[in-house]
Amino acid sequence: MQQEINNDLYRDLGDKWYTAKDDPVALLRAESKIHVPWINSNINPNAKILDVGCGGGFLSNPLSELGHDVTGLDISKESLEVAKKYDTSKRVKYIAADARAIPLPDNSFDVIISMDFLEHVSEVQEVVSEISRILKPGGLFFFHTFNRNPVAHLVAIKFVEWFVKNTKKNLHVIDMFIKPEELKENLNKAGLKQIELKGVGLKVFTKAFLKGLFTGAIPDDFGFKFTKSTLISYSGIARKENEH
Repeated sequence: MQQEINNDLYRDLGDKWYTAKDDPVALLRAESKIHVPWINSNINPNAKILDVGCGGGFLSNPLSELGHDVTGLDISKESLEVAKKYDTSKRVKYIAADARAIPLPDNSFDVIISMDFLEHVSEVQEVVSEISRILKPGGLFFFHTFNRNPVAHLVAIKFVEWFVKNTKKNLHVIDMFIKPEELKENLNKAGLKQIELKGVGLKVFTKAFLKGLFTGAIPDDFGFKFTKSTLISYSGIARKENEH
């Protein structure tokens, strides 16, 4: 019997989205430090961006600060309140909505991003199809999620449970992880062509990494990096095919 993922835990984080070090949300903060510059380097200035599953705004807020027109979408109103609080640009538009039925018009965004979200929904194809509907022809979709295999289960689930103090049960569920070839098929069905794929991994054997192992907390300088291996987790870009 498949375990049910616990998505409700994000509702109660409050300011911990930005302050907690002894909670897995600190890993999301650290990971966003490689994703924001990567996204920004691949898009045009002043792009119109939709962040699906934006949570506390780790991507929406800094991308807005870089001059983009950003809308953040999440089903958790509590998380959106935190995102608004920490939006120093005061320009991000935040919407509470279900990613399976996004209340936005067709072909209305240059860029859509969805990081660490697809492994939290059962209806991946529905979400990807909605993303494609809203994305302009030729627009880019940026994603990050986890691969489904025993190594990813050990590292992304068990390792976090063992070494990060306040990891709640069913933060992630291995059955909801997505193999790269499965996601590529989802993208193709939705009219999105994958143009880049690369792995994401921890910077191991650094002082910050070793400190985290011994304290159960994530130091501010804890780091991630892009890698060649997609065995554990991966990021990618897909382009919406031009409509005829």
